Amino acid sequence: MKSPPAKKKKATGTDALDEVWILKLYVAGQTPNSIAAFANLNRICDQHLRGKYRIEIVDLLKSPELGKGDRIFATPTLVKKLPEPVKKIIGNLADTDHVLVGLDLQPAGRSSKKSKRKP
Repeated sequence: MKSPPAKKKKATGTDALDEVWILKLYVAGQTPNSIAAFANLNRICDQHLRGKYRIEIVDLLKSPELGKGDRIFATPTLVKKLPEPVKKIIGNLADTDHVLVGLDLQPAGRSSKKSKRKP
């Protein structure tokens, strides 16, 4: 008898940080937004994934057919392939909190910035 296939579970928290993250950044040439998205993504990954990530840059001006599989309709667009679930974030990735929530690295409603209170 065969045992039932193992179910894929959503990687969250520390489980997700143990995996290598596969990220694709779709751009359209060397536009300011594309350059900013790449710089912001590198900064975020260096701070929060500490070497456990791989970034693939896809220039849709050079290879437009590569965007069809991920249904890319705007650039820059970040696609998190692994760990599952697949997620997409459109824009230059300047809003770190938005990116962290979008990648499931931080729960919604929690800010990575310390709030400043007046005495």
